Amino acid sequence: MTVHLEVAEGVGTLRLDRPPMNALDVATQDRLKELAEEAGRRDDVRAVVVYGGEKVFAAGADIKEMQAMDHTAMVLRARGLQDAFTAVARIPKPVVAAVTGYALGGGCELALCADYRIAGDNAKLGQPEILLGLIPGAGGTQRLSRLIGPSKAKDLIFTGRMVKADEALTLGLVDRVVPAAEVYAEAHAWAAKLAQGPAIALRAAKESIDTGLETDIDTGLAVERNWFAGLFATEDRERGMKSFVEEGPGKAKFL
Repeated sequence: MTVHLEVAEGVGTLRLDRPPMNALDVATQDRLKELAEEAGRRDDVRAVVVYGGEKVFAAGADIKEMQAMDHTAMVLRARGLQDAFTAVARIPKPVVAAVTGYALGGGCELALCADYRIAGDNAKLGQPEILLGLIPGAGGTQRLSRLIGPSKAKDLIFTGRMVKADEALTLGLVDRVVPAAEVYAEAHAWAAKLAQGPAIALRAAKESIDTGLETDIDTGLAVERNWFAGLFATEDRERGMKSFVEEGPGKAKFL
């Protein structure tokens, strides 16, 4: 299998494993969708790390496979391509991308599906599809512009240029840069901390933010309001408030 789901201490790691560059062929895309949906369902997975290994995150789509596709074939496949990445974006739990080496094309688009991105100092990110006479097709035109703004996204997409980790941090394309050897440990620590948190409230926060970004503010506020009130029916809310009153802030245990 080219993607694995490994679970430990409440953290599920979606690990790409298609040497040497983790090229995202159709089989890998479909497996990614399957395991992302599994991670979303499993009660023992409370946060997720998306990781490509120590040397490369994902260098993009399998160009040789795509070259053999004609228009009809891609019309039939394009939705499946997007659905695989959307499955990662819609995992109802905190998701962090641990980016080492190249994250290009589909690899960059996969990182964009995470809630938070930690990059190694050796990372290089970009959307080079324009150099193939294409545009990003796995969400890049939509998620990148929402993350870093339309003008910066257009610069990267129009030129197809790669950016190193320091520029990616300045652009807001990644959230933290650490030594390459520490990327996975840092990402796992971020996920493990959140895995100890109130699962339903974290889901509510993620859904409220993501829905709000995709709609008007009144609809977003309605989603927030419904989740906020609904959380008063949860044991985590009772536990959190009781702990705050009796012990002070930040001491509640949610497991």
